[in-house]
Amino acid sequence: MSVLSPGFDIVHELTVSDGAQVFEHGWQSFSPTTAYALGARPHRPTSERNRMLNYRQASHPGPGGYFGEGVLAVADGSGSVHVVAAEDPFTTGTRVQAAVDGSSVVVGADGPVRVSVVPGADVQAALRSWAVDAVATAGLPAARPAPTAWCSWYEYWGDVRREDVVENLEAMRTLDLPVDVVQIDDGYSAEIGDWLIPSDGFADLRGLVETIRGEGRRAGIWLAPFFAGARSRLAAEHPDWLLRHPHGGALHAGHNWNQDLYSVDLSHPGAAEWVHTVFSTFASWGIDYFKIDFIAAGAIPGPRHSGADPVTAYRDGLALIRDAVGVDAHILGCGAPVLPSVGLVDSIRVSADTGHTLAPDDGDMCSPSQEAAQLSAHGRQFMNGVFFANDPDCLIVGAKVENREAWSAHVEQVGGAVVSSDRLLGLDDWGLQTTRRLLAR
Repeated sequence: MSVLSPGFDIVHELTVSDGAQVFEHGWQSFSPTTAYALGARPHRPTSERNRMLNYRQASHPGPGGYFGEGVLAVADGSGSVHVVAAEDPFTTGTRVQAAVDGSSVVVGADGPVRVSVVPGADVQAALRSWAVDAVATAGLPAARPAPTAWCSWYEYWGDVRREDVVENLEAMRTLDLPVDVVQIDDGYSAEIGDWLIPSDGFADLRGLVETIRGEGRRAGIWLAPFFAGARSRLAAEHPDWLLRHPHGGALHAGHNWNQDLYSVDLSHPGAAEWVHTVFSTFASWGIDYFKIDFIAAGAIPGPRHSGADPVTAYRDGLALIRDAVGVDAHILGCGAPVLPSVGLVDSIRVSADTGHTLAPDDGDMCSPSQEAAQLSAHGRQFMNGVFFANDPDCLIVGAKVENREAWSAHVEQVGGAVVSSDRLLGLDDWGLQTTRRLLAR
């Protein structure tokens, strides 16, 4: 029999039959989330880089057995779904594990859980019932819908310039597209962490925000507030603000943008004041839509200045950001610990990044691709409109996008956030009609 990992106590046992499935919930947006036929091999990281950036660094599940972050469900094959979830799924990091022994499944957890058995339901219906109850128990308000948006990322990547944003802003008017928010993505800042220092292409970022608002649109911006790049002024001038090894030295939090990355410890008063200043400055310019990315960096293991555990520190960091931008601003969490974000963000990426191609280059279902994005968005569909508005990632329908018809159908099916990310003047008739239809739904 497969054994549970050390630190996991048995909390539930059940008998299964033909057709049984196990649902694994991944830790953060990019972590694979789906139901598997009993005995099927679950998705696991294909590289250490992927594990660091896209999975939970504190968890090391092997290829055998099943592992849910906060919640796991088993459809027993006889008409019932067994949902095993953390007693407090939003403020703790409880993990749930399932081991298979012939016709039996043993479920363990490393913290308090609640078990519910839902007869006559499929996995998604049972999980939605659990989600509704969890929100009611926590006393959270109803989820708010997401505004429509245009984002610079999938057309211009990090090379975006002010002129690119203005061109698309003007195209929205001439093409009569119902875009609420124009969101400037990665590329406007000098470095990761130096959010108020503009890159060469954005000498007057505040002036661009005024231009967007002058067109009657809302202004949005991208940040990765829990990251500081090794090349950043932030990391050089304030090493004490970074999460550190117990024996000293900044704690490595991943690698991207061709540099090492460090996690900003927002429990440090200086770091907290700085991040609050960044967000309140953007808010004072009139920005009221914030895409905060790679924010799982705020919940990685490591000693904090305040002594808080990683999940508490993460939630405190989100609360600080909310205080800076105000209750009416829209916060989109991306690369976010999913359940610990409930009640603190308005919408959330529920999958890996999409891409112009169907399959991930490295075979990892956390990596940018339509297949990976569809997998986890389907797995988390039960959350939409209950925890937050689900963001399936951007609507990209240009002629260069492989499988664009199926991808647009997926975005429509999710029924959550719709964010266009093409060069609007470059769309053909089908792409423009599809973009207009989904933005207006």
